[in-house]
Amino acid sequence: MSTDPGAPSNEPNAEARRFSPPPDADARRRTLESGVANGDCDAEPIHIPGGIQPHGYLLAVSDDLRILQASDNLATLTGKPVETWLGEPVEALLGRVTAERLAHAATTAQLDQAPLYLGIVENPLHAPRSAQPAIRDSEGAEFDVTMHRHDGNLIVELEVARHAGDDVFASMYPLVRTFTRSLQDVATVAELARLAVHEVRAITGFGRVMLYRFDEEGRSHVLAEDRDESYASFLNQFFPASDIPRQARALYLRNRIRLVANVDNAPARLVPPVNPVTGRPTDLTYATLRSFSPVHLEYMRNMGTHASMSVSIVVRGQLWGLISCHDRDPRLVPFEVRMAVEHLGHILSLQIEAKEERAESSYLLSLRRTMARLIGTMGEHDSFVEGLRSVPEDMMCFASSGGAAIVVDDAVTLIGATPDADAVLALTQWLAANTSGVYATDALPLVWPRAVQHTDTACGVLAVPVSQIFRNYLLWFRPEVTRTIEWAGEPVKLRAADGSNAPRTDFTPWLETIHNHSMKWRPVEIEIASEFRAAMLNIVLRRAEEMAQLATELTRANKELEAFSYSVSHDLRAPLRHIAGYGDLLREQEGERMSERSLRFLNNMLQSARFAGTLVDDLLTFSQMGRAALRPASVDLNQLVSSVVGEFAPDTAGRDVEWVIGELPSVTADATFLQLAMRNLVSNAVKYTRTRESAKIEIFADTTATEHIVCVRDNGVGFDMKYVGKLFGVFQRLHRAEEFDGTGIGLANVRRIIERHDGRTWADGSVGGGAAFYFSLPLVFRTEPGARRTPPAAPAASAQS
Repeated sequence: MSTDPGAPSNEPNAEARRFSPPPDADARRRTLESGVANGDCDAEPIHIPGGIQPHGYLLAVSDDLRILQASDNLATLTGKPVETWLGEPVEALLGRVTAERLAHAATTAQLDQAPLYLGIVENPLHAPRSAQPAIRDSEGAEFDVTMHRHDGNLIVELEVARHAGDDVFASMYPLVRTFTRSLQDVATVAELARLAVHEVRAITGFGRVMLYRFDEEGRSHVLAEDRDESYASFLNQFFPASDIPRQARALYLRNRIRLVANVDNAPARLVPPVNPVTGRPTDLTYATLRSFSPVHLEYMRNMGTHASMSVSIVVRGQLWGLISCHDRDPRLVPFEVRMAVEHLGHILSLQIEAKEERAESSYLLSLRRTMARLIGTMGEHDSFVEGLRSVPEDMMCFASSGGAAIVVDDAVTLIGATPDADAVLALTQWLAANTSGVYATDALPLVWPRAVQHTDTACGVLAVPVSQIFRNYLLWFRPEVTRTIEWAGEPVKLRAADGSNAPRTDFTPWLETIHNHSMKWRPVEIEIASEFRAAMLNIVLRRAEEMAQLATELTRANKELEAFSYSVSHDLRAPLRHIAGYGDLLREQEGERMSERSLRFLNNMLQSARFAGTLVDDLLTFSQMGRAALRPASVDLNQLVSSVVGEFAPDTAGRDVEWVIGELPSVTADATFLQLAMRNLVSNAVKYTRTRESAKIEIFADTTATEHIVCVRDNGVGFDMKYVGKLFGVFQRLHRAEEFDGTGIGLANVRRIIERHDGRTWADGSVGGGAAFYFSLPLVFRTEPGARRTPPAAPAASAQS
């Protein structure tokens, strides 16, 4: 790699140099210097250069057509100091006929930001021969005149007419006609580009004509070139964005054709420098004769170019690219030739737009077909995840990806070549925190460093969120595509010794290898991903509505079941108590006369009746959980737990039980229901430590940013965690009734109570290692929607589970 800038290489086969990144410190310095220089370029006021190219003349006139400013070379044309013309009517300079044309155009034509060609006028002045500028052919030369209005100014431009009757038009017409007809015969943008540079060179006679396209970073890529063999080739090379700064591209968008006739010509300055009406320098954005930045002119000299012409290619209102013409010698392109080339530029822009839109539309149509198949497949499955997983080819074809992932409720489904599930989950967390809507990047390692470990599968990602609330995503991945860019010289902006901008001096091909990038996502791919997201959300919404309808039906059925269980359990309580009562009387009065076998039968009957009574009481309590309204109040858990523990003093009498009760918070809850939940949990701890010689029961709490968490832990028989999902269900028991009594409803009551308080329940344990039961209560109590304010009788206490 050479670091000494030398003379520009114009050898067509100059050997390319490989870009090797310098040490980190040097790289940071050069990047910083380049950024500062580029910023300076972007800020340069090139639209107000204060002068024009000297092959023409410019006047800034008032609405009544008096001269406010004029280019100083007018003195050479007229033989009088330019100051003598200031304040004079245009008629005094250009004659009555021309002044009338200007007045008519100023009042009737659309002149704003659209220069109007007024035709050819004769020079009415008859200055002595010595006063005539070298550019003039003879006394009485003709001028091409244009006029436009911008930034409060009427600007008139004159160029010496350089044509010979109809000969020029006669020679150009076949070329233009051939070009426009040929445009319809080519199928691709690349073919259009090759045809355009060939025709433009034939029309203009420049030594080298290039067509290049701007990318999203402002770099220009040479797509086609037509040149004399003595000129260096830039075909397929890139020019850095700093070569054509942002404000220069903005000017190219407004003024479609720009000519530098001679890079060594000194500009003709405007007199006076500040417009006396507007009080600021005259904006020459739309002026054909506008002079150029000294940095740009020096850039041309370094490139070995003494004349250039650029024609803008505008597609969908954006600057798509340029046709750039270069010549080693000065070249003053006649006005009508420039107009013909500008016209070709308009036609070319329309053709490029049409061919790109046709290609994009065709691709979009194929993507929509794939999307339709995916949506149809999802409709055939109960779960959209199952549907997408069943068509892996369509999933990857949909976004031209190497792999895809479906993430729903932290469950990851992988298709094709993707990162591992943990990396995909981590990516969705990053996406949820840093992006919104459909997100696409072809350089994921640059924004999410962890992707550096997965460049073989995930250098690019297209992420489609399928939920407004949850972290659910469809992801498509693309692997790294290493490519080499051939720059037209080292892509670094230089600084002069005085700190000002300095143009590049070396255009020898410079190779740079690009890593950590995938193939770019096309706009239509992102567009169809948004459509797919909308379709997915519609499917999810429809199924959510179906689930909501089912939930409504289940709620109604549950209410009916609750009412039924309440009625049945309420009605069964009295008969069961009668059975138990009469059984006790029978045993007391007739027990001595009964046989041992009959007495055993009676005892079994009484035991079953009492168990059935307890079960009915628990069912009644469970049904009341959904019927009774909550009465929230501040509850001191220290007092509540102390009261509950005291209730079990008879059950623990004679046992070695260690109670460890921590400091407990005050919560907002229904005190009666909360006491019942705590009683069930303490009852379990007392019951399932019964087989231990030394029992230990702990009750403690913790408070987070959103909730209080309470735990009741024991060192009892415990349970197998594979059955943890059954613990809080109705009639679920993990131990035989002969070992530990209970109805299997206690923990179901706990869950129902806590869920009605918008809390959670869970458990942890091991066989023989004890159990821990947790519940949480929110810091802020939220009233239940639709809660009834007139509750039935208070629920019966139950400590059986």
